[in-house]
Amino acid sequence: MKLVNNLLGACAIAITAEGMTIGAKAGLDPARMIEVLNVSSGRSSATLDKWPRAVLPRTFDFGFAAGLCLKDVRLCLEAARVLGVPLGVGSAVGELLERTVSVLGADADFTAMAKIVELDAGLDPKRFSP
Repeated sequence: MKLVNNLLGACAIAITAEGMTIGAKAGLDPARMIEVLNVSSGRSSATLDKWPRAVLPRTFDFGFAAGLCLKDVRLCLEAARVLGVPLGVGSAVGELLERTVSVLGADADFTAMAKIVELDAGLDPKRFSP
């Protein structure tokens, strides 16, 4: 159950990072985007808690290391493989976590996945200001 929970949490961060980056590139205010998402069908643990506490203020310090999250996601992916359950989305999130750890280090917070998505989109995470 822990592995499933951590996979879902990581997936919520990854897709929220993608959506928020689309909005930022389009010129939308990130804080306002979170307000709208939190009263809409896009609401998730990422929009309710992680973005307001760790991503919008750019602290990326929610409290779960990306390396530990990656370990759990890998274990969940392996369990799914053994059980014959394909996890296309989970695999993509695992790859994003691998890049996060590779670029930012295993001790980086798992919310730092957002920095990697921003970098891929041509935003400078050090200068990106919500």
